[in-house]
Amino acid sequence: MGTWTGKSFVKVIDHSPEDLMVLLERSTALKAQKRAGTEQQHLVGKNIALLFEKTSTRTRAAFEVAAYDQGAHVTYMDPSGSQMGHKESIADTARVIGRMYDAIQYRGSTQENVETLAASAGVPVYNGLTNEWHPTQMLGDFLTMSEHAPKPLNEVSFAFVGDGRFNMGRSLTVMGALMGCDVRMVGPSALMPPAEVVDAARAIAATTGGTVALTEDLDAGVAGADFVHTDVWVSMGEPKEVWAERAEELGDYRVTSAVMGLAGPGAKFMHCLPAFHDANTTVGAEIAAATGYEDGLEVSHDVFESAASVVFDQAENRMHTIKALMVETLSG
Repeated sequence: MGTWTGKSFVKVIDHSPEDLMVLLERSTALKAQKRAGTEQQHLVGKNIALLFEKTSTRTRAAFEVAAYDQGAHVTYMDPSGSQMGHKESIADTARVIGRMYDAIQYRGSTQENVETLAASAGVPVYNGLTNEWHPTQMLGDFLTMSEHAPKPLNEVSFAFVGDGRFNMGRSLTVMGALMGCDVRMVGPSALMPPAEVVDAARAIAATTGGTVALTEDLDAGVAGADFVHTDVWVSMGEPKEVWAERAEELGDYRVTSAVMGLAGPGAKFMHCLPAFHDANTTVGAEIAAATGYEDGLEVSHDVFESAASVVFDQAENRMHTIKALMVETLSG
């Protein structure tokens, strides 16, 4: 049996650097095989339930295409498609679905829900996103950095600029420490990852050779970084009324061409998407009108569309890494 056989993936801190590298290496191999037309199917006859309490483009598409490529079948369930949390508890839903499916993906609100699923289902459970953690995104992000950095991950430096309190800031802090990276969290002190997350990441970094720094100093935090990450300023589920407040807090931390210049000529820009880089969406237009940022909020439009931007490689890599996760956990 393989390292990952039968295991759940609900947050990266549950796993060793060596085990995470197994997933990244399998991702690289499967991506190359798909492009060469030599991919072998390892999941024929497998059935995977996709439970979505929060909508998604990349997560749903990645799981569905990855499963189909590998010969598996999926069932998509949104909040109207099951009784989970309404007439039936998370634990009871897990025990029912776990008897019918070989694995379960959950994308929703609290980490407690996905942890309960994993404890009760009897099959691998994958966290497609919670408020606290985004482990499948980390696989795509670190595959992307490994592809675009001319050096191993344990020599990579990256800065996350913006609001680090939620799933992306927390996950990048911990995953960066696990991979031995030079991690810089850059933003207002009130918007940093929780102290317990930072403490855990620093304890990990002490064993991997990584570093974890928190700073309000944009120039110092970004200087010399190989990658600059950001995320939207208002997370899913937060009321739209906080946009003006958050724009005032984070206005100095927009990722602009000047910020990318601080990182250096070879630096790449990353974003988990969707990004408010222009006003060409309904929500984007509303936010631009409310904040005055017409050319992008967390990232300026010119940076998003620049040669430094690898956001669509990053998005594609969600599929290759999720495929690797399913193959490793379900095929032995």
